[in-house]
Amino acid sequence: MEQKIKNLIKDALKNLNIEVSNILLEHPEDLTYGDYSTNVALAIAKNIGEKPKHLAEKIAKELKRLNIDATIEKFEVAGAGFINFYLSRKFFSGSVEEILNKGFDVGKNKILAGKKIMVEYTDPNPFKPFHIGHLMTNAIGESLARILEHSGADISRANYYGDVGLHVAKAIYGLLKDTDLQNKAGSHNEQASNIGKAYVLGAEVYESNDFAKKEIDEINKKIYARSNKEINDIYDWGYKVTMEAFEDLYKMLGTKFDFYFPESQMAPIGEDIVRANIGKIFDESDGAIVFKAEKYDPKLHTRVFITSQGLPTYETKEFGLTEEKFKTNPSMNLSITVTANEQADYMKVVIKAISLINPEHEKKMLHITHGMMRLEGGKMSSRRGNVITGESLIRDTIALVKEKMDTRNLDEAEKNKIAEAVSVAAIKYSILRSQIGSGIVYDVEKSVSIEGDSGPYLQYSYARANSVLEKAQKQNILPDFEKLPEEIFEIEKLLYRFPKVVLRSSSLYEPHHIANYLIEIARAYNSFYGNNLIVSKDDPISSYKVALTYAFTFVMKTGLYLLGIEAPQKM
Repeated sequence: MEQKIKNLIKDALKNLNIEVSNILLEHPEDLTYGDYSTNVALAIAKNIGEKPKHLAEKIAKELKRLNIDATIEKFEVAGAGFINFYLSRKFFSGSVEEILNKGFDVGKNKILAGKKIMVEYTDPNPFKPFHIGHLMTNAIGESLARILEHSGADISRANYYGDVGLHVAKAIYGLLKDTDLQNKAGSHNEQASNIGKAYVLGAEVYESNDFAKKEIDEINKKIYARSNKEINDIYDWGYKVTMEAFEDLYKMLGTKFDFYFPESQMAPIGEDIVRANIGKIFDESDGAIVFKAEKYDPKLHTRVFITSQGLPTYETKEFGLTEEKFKTNPSMNLSITVTANEQADYMKVVIKAISLINPEHEKKMLHITHGMMRLEGGKMSSRRGNVITGESLIRDTIALVKEKMDTRNLDEAEKNKIAEAVSVAAIKYSILRSQIGSGIVYDVEKSVSIEGDSGPYLQYSYARANSVLEKAQKQNILPDFEKLPEEIFEIEKLLYRFPKVVLRSSSLYEPHHIANYLIEIARAYNSFYGNNLIVSKDDPISSYKVALTYAFTFVMKTGLYLLGIEAPQKM
């Protein structure tokens, strides 16, 4: 429809001997100003010596003369020279029917058909707590993967994690000092929680105690060398239980990874590349190997790739990871990495070094960064004992949801399933409703509310519509388009926009467009529900209202899926 209107405007302008290269067409925020609006008269009036409003009236008159499309009902000039377009009842009933025909394929497009894209996200490290930042990158990465799949891409999901490094040594130090934390009697989640406590213990003394710092550094060498049986045994156990605990969280969050890339395997690959390019790309400096990125871009800086002790840094491991990704998927068109903003400058240096050695890789890399998630206490770090982990946040949110749930008609298993889905929705929506680069403040109480701007509100709206459909099925009222209402409902004026919203989110790599759109249609449907008797044998347009409700459920459930959020049938 948008292209039809643009073509109509171009034809009208051509008849007025006016040529334009670009026509801006938007949806007015206020639906009373039509379904589409253009500022074309305002944009060109000065250049052709016309007053904008007078020119808009001339264009509108020509549009009316040319219009033979029954889907465009009328044109109006508004304000200083805007032209508003009003679509017809035929258009809106047709768009509802089209949504019903597509079902949960609604909003699919093929702009990325044939493209292979790898999305790397979440990336928690074994032996450390799954912190709140991991929830952010998981929510964003999973949503992006689903949106790009909906646009035709062949998606693979990747997880890069630090299976070796100082953080492991800190955790093992803590476990050696407090042997109670090595208790293997509990579940793997309980054991992983103890390992997280051990890490905090080790991280604290590493900063404050020189003797402990030396001890941890020695443990780190033994981990790399696999030279101590006691440490090896603790490592093997700790690695297993923390990775199992992560998998439980991934399942709850709706993520299943295709590829896992451990740092220990990426480091030698990266080190070989760096050492092969000493004197070309990299320089020796005080026994270390560095990349002087400012030589190539004054906005960048020097970073160490191999330390003076001969150890590869994160930068070198990132080099190995990039090489391995493209080796794993040789025909990959795009490699997307999702991390916190804090890694932006570091990644720019790495990508610049990669571009000098393998320009083809650099052209296919996209780094997406997100802001920080904060609670009442400000930024939280897994280096401090007052940490609120990602897992504990999910568990606390589940407990709060259960307190608020009406469980009269639910058995225990169903109650737990719904509480989990609602809690994940509360957290994910709180993350995805804002533009990716911005930080967010997570308010647990607001996030679980079913009244307002929240994930549970979207789920509740879907469940409400689903209950309407159940009632319609019992009364044998089926979707039908024979009798149509004269009134065009607000929800109709929003539903047809869904494919464009998906396309925008996919093109810009921004899920918040879908999140914000879903809130709009949820409010519109709830208003429709509150002001209309939808299911009634005595109402000749009840079948159309039921069709409209079906259309809403298809769009809402699909939109929630694209955000990585479940749509429960009941709440």
